[in-house]
Amino acid sequence: MATFLIERTIPGASDLSTEQLAEIAATSNEVVCDLGVPYTWRHSYVAGDKFYCVHETDDAETVREHARRGGFPADLVVEVTATIGPGTAGR
Repeated sequence: MATFLIERTIPGASDLSTEQLAEIAATSNEVVCDLGVPYTWRHSYVAGDKFYCVHETDDAETVREHARRGGFPADLVVEVTATIGPGTAGR
């Protein structure tokens, strides 16, 4: 499976309550179960008016289908080609 980064614009995202975030997560989980293909939602970051989500599946169209079924925006869907961090520098 490939890893995808999804950017979702949701005005007021940072002001959503714990209950609202739980509802969004439940909807996403239900859609994942109903897709019928290998699909893993790893985690999401909420910052400002955006959600930045990390999902794993076979192709970007499946990510877009997850968004359509869940009623989520998917403003940007890109495949992650590498992961780097402080250790990448070889220190």
